[in-house]
Amino acid sequence: MTTLTIREAEARDLEAIIRLHEEDELGSHGDAWTPENRPAYEAAFAAIAQSPENSLFVALDGKEVVGTFQLTFIPNLTGRGALRVKVESVKVKGARRSGGIGGLMMAFVEEEALRRGARLLELSSNKTRTKAHRFYERLGFSRSHEGFKKKL
Repeated sequence: MTTLTIREAEARDLEAIIRLHEEDELGSHGDAWTPENRPAYEAAFAAIAQSPENSLFVALDGKEVVGTFQLTFIPNLTGRGALRVKVESVKVKGARRSGGIGGLMMAFVEEEALRRGARLLELSSNKTRTKAHRFYERLGFSRSHEGFKKKL
């Protein structure tokens, strides 16, 4: 691996980001980079880019997008008004997993959260992703809540 670079995603990264989501059977939600789907992804990307509470990042090995994640900054009344960060859509290219990219991305997440004044990181992971759970626990995350979802 060359030196990994993490930066905010740009419109030119969108196809590569969606391709990372396509690889993930559990977390893809049927994502596929097609001409029919492209306008929806472009609209979502624009909404994220325009939101001061949201940041979408890519991890690059040279010019290749090998990872992505989204951060949502949430002001909160609990914890005496503590700012929290929701970490979403953490993806590393399948062929590149277990090579340190995820750890570097999560170190960046923590640095960015602290830089912006957050006091809590939170994320959710599918119950069947036991390898990912061990990864997050090694990074200091603890299992603290039971999550729920409802499709609308």
